[in-house]
Amino acid sequence: MKHSIDILSTARPVIALQDEYPAGFVDPMHSHDHIQILYASSGVMSVRTPERSFVIPPQRAVWLPAGMSHEVACRGPVSLRTLYLPVGRDEESRDCRVFEVSNLVKSLILEVVDFPLLYDIDGREGRIIDLLLAEIARMPNAPYQVSMPSDPRLLRICNAILADPSDPRDIDEWADLAAMGRRTLTRSFKQETGMGLAVWRQQVRLMEALSMLAAGASITQVTYEVGYDSPSGFAAMFRRAFGVPPSQYLKP
Repeated sequence: MKHSIDILSTARPVIALQDEYPAGFVDPMHSHDHIQILYASSGVMSVRTPERSFVIPPQRAVWLPAGMSHEVACRGPVSLRTLYLPVGRDEESRDCRVFEVSNLVKSLILEVVDFPLLYDIDGREGRIIDLLLAEIARMPNAPYQVSMPSDPRLLRICNAILADPSDPRDIDEWADLAAMGRRTLTRSFKQETGMGLAVWRQQVRLMEALSMLAAGASITQVTYEVGYDSPSGFAAMFRRAFGVPPSQYLKP
């Protein structure tokens, strides 16, 4: 995801690039001078910042402010489309956000990627860019993120859960891992992440489930790999979280 400074310094409102990455590819922590929008037209990405962790299936994209350190990991092969925007835009946000990608936004991104580098700002290409930015601004946020704690003892727990969402350890075992008392762990975790450990783990399991479903895994496979005892129990939890069963969620 490293591109020529000459390309990124081009005087255009959006610079669109595409890359293909194999399964297991990891781009370690780095940042850009531009606002960056990451969209995988196929495949599933994990994006981590010092403060949050996201899962990005093909129906979603992530907005990264300029200067935001982030790591990108590809669960399987990923066909990535990246939009770079100059800083100082009216719609600029200093926060990361995951947003829904409508069929129109997807089509516009795929069209813009094929533009010549020095596309005509005042012609057809410029009008498409304006429409794309307007549509992105109105896309709703998607709830696939968890906050990351700064305390290294809590990070030890979070990294273990992110590596294996099905990890069955209870609060006392997590407290032992962090070398903290149970009460201290419970209080500190909620203060740093805004939610209890059990809720945080459920969010991670939902993120992993979305990733696996988007990659084509069966509901039964997802159920056991994210730590649920039965497909019916997993489906009930999924419906409570998203309002639809897992079999319907990723359908366009």
